[in-house]
Amino acid sequence: MTQLFERITIIGLGLLGGSMAMAARSRGVAGTVVGVTRRPETLEAATRDGAVDAAGSDLAEGVRGAEFVVLATPVFAMPEVLRKAAPHLAPGALVSDIGSVKGVLAESLPAALPAGATYVGSHPMAGGDQTGYAQARGDLFEGAVCIVSPLPGTPRDRVERVAAFWSALGGRVLLRDPAVHDAEVGWVSHVPHAMAFAFAHALGASPPGAALVQGPGFRDFTRIARSDPSVWADILVSNRAALAAPLREAGERLGALARMVEQGDAEALEQFIDDGRANLARGSNHARSGGANPEI
Repeated sequence: MTQLFERITIIGLGLLGGSMAMAARSRGVAGTVVGVTRRPETLEAATRDGAVDAAGSDLAEGVRGAEFVVLATPVFAMPEVLRKAAPHLAPGALVSDIGSVKGVLAESLPAALPAGATYVGSHPMAGGDQTGYAQARGDLFEGAVCIVSPLPGTPRDRVERVAAFWSALGGRVLLRDPAVHDAEVGWVSHVPHAMAFAFAHALGASPPGAALVQGPGFRDFTRIARSDPSVWADILVSNRAALAAPLREAGERLGALARMVEQGDAEALEQFIDDGRANLARGSNHARSGGANPEI
């Protein structure tokens, strides 16, 4: 693997940050991989595992001299973290993030950068309901869609370096405008989580013995409802503008489904389910073809 950076710093060593560090180091993406985290146990584990070349809790020391800095903290924390790190960034540093909402970050992060530094947003579509460094693994991004979300006017060579980073980690890179990213990811990630959360909440009204008869369908549907509450509350609020329409659409379809069930209309239900299957098939075919926005 060709070395892309002399030194990279990953701020936050949870599931995604820790996996980035492991993959970058094992694949030789950087000469030196530095991790920054406040948790002593994570610092110890990441150093012991060889996930990083160096790790510490000092933000200024961690970003000093890094060509590439990736914010792998919760979305709400990123602006303040970057503000504190900015005075210590190397001249011409390239900064990215792994936030699952891009619009609010595109508005706030560039303003925190010193002259000469560049922000290019990114979002790997990888992870799981279990979080933290203990869940990190070096192959997490293998085959995963990794969205690179530049701002208008961002120098192409800067965008290409961020794209090359994710490609080197095994990802399939797609370009998306921040607003388009938020709309699309709202449909395929945020709304499914919201619906799973709502169903899990509704389970409070279920019969006491229902938990004893759950099967794989229940486990498949509710897996994401076990995700970190603080992380997902932040994501849903941050992407609220893009979520209004798909949540309304999903709510209307659920209402229509309930009416068909109440009326005992099996024919209408069959057509409803078949239409949904057709939508899924069209989406899968579009994804396989690369869609209207090609890979880098």
